[in-house]
Amino acid sequence: MVSAVGQAASTGGAADRFRHAERTLWTAYGLEPTERTIDLSEPGVRLRVQETGPETGSGDPVLFIGGSAGTGAYWAPLIRELPGRRAIVLDRPGWGLSSPIDYRRTDYGKVAAKIIRGVLDELGIDRVDVVGQSIGNLWGLHAARIVPNRIGALVLLGGSPNPEVPLPKFIKLLRSPIGAIMVRAPMKPGMLHKQLEALGHAATLARGGMRDFVAWRLDFQRHTPSMRHERAMVQAITAGDGFRPGVHLDDAALADVAQPTLMLFGTADPTGNQELWRRYVERLPDGRLELVADGGHNLLWDDPVGVGGTVRHFLDAA
Repeated sequence: MVSAVGQAASTGGAADRFRHAERTLWTAYGLEPTERTIDLSEPGVRLRVQETGPETGSGDPVLFIGGSAGTGAYWAPLIRELPGRRAIVLDRPGWGLSSPIDYRRTDYGKVAAKIIRGVLDELGIDRVDVVGQSIGNLWGLHAARIVPNRIGALVLLGGSPNPEVPLPKFIKLLRSPIGAIMVRAPMKPGMLHKQLEALGHAATLARGGMRDFVAWRLDFQRHTPSMRHERAMVQAITAGDGFRPGVHLDDAALADVAQPTLMLFGTADPTGNQELWRRYVERLPDGRLELVADGGHNLLWDDPVGVGGTVRHFLDAA
């Protein structure tokens, strides 16, 4: 991994230790991305972007935007299943090795769309397909609505903020005073396993899956301040038992998302249920829902080959 543009978003001991952990995971999937830094004057943020694959592949470039589960090499199992495409992995502000921003008094959707547009401008890309996970889904949806000429097809992995879904227990805990202790305490394997089981991955863990993810995630939390920044974001964009107005998309906003959209939802994902998400997808003009049996919130790690094949066929046909 090399810095292709400017300084790396974060450098030094902890950041470099995390890069080493990332390199291990990327290499396990036969990938060797390059790293570059993008500075955006508006909203004033330094972003880390990683790229792998040909500059011009057999299909359009794909932008990957993660949720609270991870970023960077988190996407390696899925990217391996999309050969020939230029994969662009964005660290959201404050996540991974990107600098944080203050989400208070901001329009979350407009900030997300502005950042995606800025990244595409810097990379010289006119139009991109977007694959999101969890809150990363919202980034793709907001961009599709606000800068529709820049966004092709959308793939949404797992549940995301939805007015019909109460705040998950983990989010409530994260924004509480206990959360301040949680984000500073060293993450231990047993604690991470319990979190993953609560997110619907008990079956995968029981058969010995997600070992690469667990090793990477432990280093992610040890060597980056991501969880502290994520807590600040959660505190800024939530209120009561839900999200602030404008964070999730209401029916009118969903109706403005004209791009072909595929949502993959794991049947073990605790963020809602399949009927709730079916209703959600039906509000999209060109949306469809597919279920992943026994998939949890990070379903690409439950069945990377199956999920990858579904995503590949959808993007090729879109």
